[in-house]
Amino acid sequence: MSTAAVTDKRPGSLSGARLPKWSPWAIAAGSAAVAVGIGLGAGLGSRMQWGLIAAVLFVLGTYGITARVEGRRQAKDRVATSLVWVAFLLAVVPLVSLVWTTVSRGVKVLDVHFLTHSMGIVADTDTGGGIYHAIVGSLEQVGLATLIGAPIGVLTAIYLVEYGRGRLAQAVTFFVDVMTGIPSIVAGLFILSLMLILELDPFGFAGSLALAILMMPVVVRSTEEMLKLVPNELREASLALGVPKWRTILKVVLPTSIGGITTGVMLAVARIAGETAPVLLLVWGNPFINTNPFEGAQASLPLYIYQQYAAGNDAAYDRAWAASLTLIAFVMILNLVARGIARWKAPKTGR
Repeated sequence: MSTAAVTDKRPGSLSGARLPKWSPWAIAAGSAAVAVGIGLGAGLGSRMQWGLIAAVLFVLGTYGITARVEGRRQAKDRVATSLVWVAFLLAVVPLVSLVWTTVSRGVKVLDVHFLTHSMGIVADTDTGGGIYHAIVGSLEQVGLATLIGAPIGVLTAIYLVEYGRGRLAQAVTFFVDVMTGIPSIVAGLFILSLMLILELDPFGFAGSLALAILMMPVVVRSTEEMLKLVPNELREASLALGVPKWRTILKVVLPTSIGGITTGVMLAVARIAGETAPVLLLVWGNPFINTNPFEGAQASLPLYIYQQYAAGNDAAYDRAWAASLTLIAFVMILNLVARGIARWKAPKTGR
C-alpha cells in the first residue's frame, strides 16, 4: 500500500468527524440531569453539591465523547475550554447569589426616607430610622483618606519608577509590600496608640488616617504598574528635545498613564469604603448627624451595618441589608466612574 493511500485514510482535522456546535449544551444538560438524579438518590440537600457534581460530570463527559468522536488531541482542547467555563461559573455563582440576596432583602426599607434620615432617637429594636448620618460619615472619612493617601501613593510610585535607585528605593518597595498585606485592624491600632498618647477622643479624621494607611500601598502598586507601561521612547524623545525630567513626567508620562492611575485610585477608594475595624476603634459610631469629622464620634456605612446586624432583631436586620445594598451601589458607582475616566483618558490609537 502506498504512502498516499495511508494518508488518505487517516482522519484529519478538516475531514474527520466533528461534534455539532450544540454538543456542549447537550453535554451540560445531560450532566445537570444526572447530577440532580445523583443528588436526590444520595439524599444531598445542597444545590451547591449538585452543581459541583454536574461540573465534574460535564468535564468528564466532554472528554469521553470528544475523544471517541474527534480524537484525544481535540478532547484535551475541549476539556481545557470546559475547565475555563467551570471556573468562570464557580466564580460568578457566589457573586450573583450575594447580589441577589442583598437586593431582595435590602429593598424592603430602602426609600427616600431611609436615605435622608438618621437613627437619632430611634432605638435599634424599633422600625424606621435611616442612614443619612452614616452616609455623611463615610463620604467625609473616605474623602479625607483619599486626599491624604492618593497624592502620597502617586508621588511614591513616581519616585520608584522614575528616580528610585539603590537601597532607599529597595526599602520603600519592601515596606510597600509589607503594608499591602497588613490587616486593617493593625492600621487602626497604630492610630489608636497615637490618640492615646495625645489623649484624644474618638473623631472621624482618626478613621481617615487609618484608611489612608490602607489605601496608600494599593495606589502605589497600581500607579507603579501604569507608569511602567509608558514606553521609554516617549521619555527619551522628550529629554532629547531638552525638556527637564520633571516636566517630562508632568507633561508626558502622567497624561499617558492618567487613565490607569485614576482606575487604581478608584479601586483603592472602593477597598477602604467597606472597612469596619478601624472605624470601630477610632470613630465609635454616632446615631446622630455629625458633619464635623474633626470633632466627636461619627458613623459610617460599614460600622452601621455591623451595629444593626449585631442588634439581633428583624427591624435592625432590614436596615443592615438596606445599608449593605447602598454600600454596594456606592462601590459600583465608583468602579463605573473609574472605567469611564480610564476610557476617556486612554491614549488614542490609530492614524
